[in-house]
Amino acid sequence: MKKSVIINTIIDIFVLTAAFMLMIWLKPATKRVYLPNYLPSFLLFLGFWIVFSLITKKYTLYKRNDAWKASIYVITINLVIIAFSSLLMFAFQSLFYSRLVVFGTIIFTTFFEIILANISCYIHTAPDIQKDDISSKHQVSVLDDILSAADADINIAEDSKAIANIRDAIINESGVNAYNFIKSNINIYNKNNIVLSTIYKFNIDSLSNNDINGIVNLQRINDIRYINKFFESINKKISVSGNFIGCVETKNLRKIRILKKYPPVLNYIYYTFDYILKRVFPKFSLTKKIYFLFTRGQNRVISLAETFGRLYSCGFDVVNYEKINGLLFFISRKIKNPVYDMHPTYGPLIKLRRIGKNGKIIYVYKMRTMHPYAEYLQEYIYKMHDLEKGGKFHNDFRVTMIGRFMRKFWIDELPMLINFFKGEMKIVGVRPLSEQYFNLYSKELQELRVKVKPGLVPPFYADIPKTIEEIQESELKYLRKHMKHPIRTDWVYFWKASWNIVVKKARSN
Repeated sequence: MKKSVIINTIIDIFVLTAAFMLMIWLKPATKRVYLPNYLPSFLLFLGFWIVFSLITKKYTLYKRNDAWKASIYVITINLVIIAFSSLLMFAFQSLFYSRLVVFGTIIFTTFFEIILANISCYIHTAPDIQKDDISSKHQVSVLDDILSAADADINIAEDSKAIANIRDAIINESGVNAYNFIKSNINIYNKNNIVLSTIYKFNIDSLSNNDINGIVNLQRINDIRYINKFFESINKKISVSGNFIGCVETKNLRKIRILKKYPPVLNYIYYTFDYILKRVFPKFSLTKKIYFLFTRGQNRVISLAETFGRLYSCGFDVVNYEKINGLLFFISRKIKNPVYDMHPTYGPLIKLRRIGKNGKIIYVYKMRTMHPYAEYLQEYIYKMHDLEKGGKFHNDFRVTMIGRFMRKFWIDELPMLINFFKGEMKIVGVRPLSEQYFNLYSKELQELRVKVKPGLVPPFYADIPKTIEEIQESELKYLRKHMKHPIRTDWVYFWKASWNIVVKKARSN
């Protein structure tokens, strides 16, 4: 943790405590009564205040150049703390606290924080501008060297100065190991390969070179506001089979970093709030607006599955990846145009594109058990991992920990009752499959499958097959019987599946 953040945190603890004691002193009652009753709650509130302030980086914004924006940010954060604290008070029916003590403490502390923000911004304005200008000029000069060399049709591989500039820029930004990884996978000195360090789509769209073989971006995708739009712009700029190299701090790498950065106990408290604010909040429509108000989409929590899923949805195939300096660097290759998914799902209830009766596309409702954009990774997972019994993918990193629990007890499949009442599914029938999974099946089975509605209870639970071949044989047997005696077949299969589920404890993985 930076020294300035530690100092600001200590000052804030002192000010919040002093404000609390002042409000207790102003209260026209015996201090020996108020203080013991309020102290435990105050200590809990103090911990929440500090953790939330650290997560939202309130203590680092004091060095910003715009004192007005810093003040507004302080007020906004503290208003959210007030709102959240009020909800907790109502939830636990703790309404006996004095409004003078509660709101007086917060208002006094907020006023002091605004003063501190203005003083700090005034002190750090000149040095920060100078430092930012130098950094910007250095990055621009390096990029200008690359682009001017390409425009002049210079052989960059033979230009020692350009080589040194590119090498130094990459090492300064990402380190020696990242430089070696990038250099071993793409010729960064070729005029048709571009090296950037940006989070803005504009910088991709403004590239004048229309014959780009590869793009390397050194900025992690966690800080990009519209990730898919950014990837789509890269897809447009590079040719088919061209490479895109980028980096991301995955959810697991972020957890490792936070737990190492902070002392025990505090690290897990920080990680919990960080996960809620930057992983859970963006998944709900209401909290999503609050999240983007504070973060502008930067420093978000992104899983490995979501990263790869976004790449595949934007027309890339993941070729290789490696963990370097706390980041995961990936190499992807353009294989097609983007899907342009206009309605991506992040929340707990999702709609999955599936093949229904007569080959019609239906959208099956389920509880989310996988990371966002994981549905685009079926082909990648099938290529990298084998199918286990039940037709599931072995070592499927797309499934979340909560998702595994819901799958075990079919909680995730309860929303499919919506499809049943809409007439798109029936009680017993084959599973509704995605197009990628559907294409793994034999031609005969594909033709039979689209003649009937998919079902809530698949024949899998009646036959308990173990391999993909056995699953196909099980479905073929069911469909052939169903064509001859539909009602009787579904009746027999329903009770046989129920017996295996209840008595033999057959479960979905």
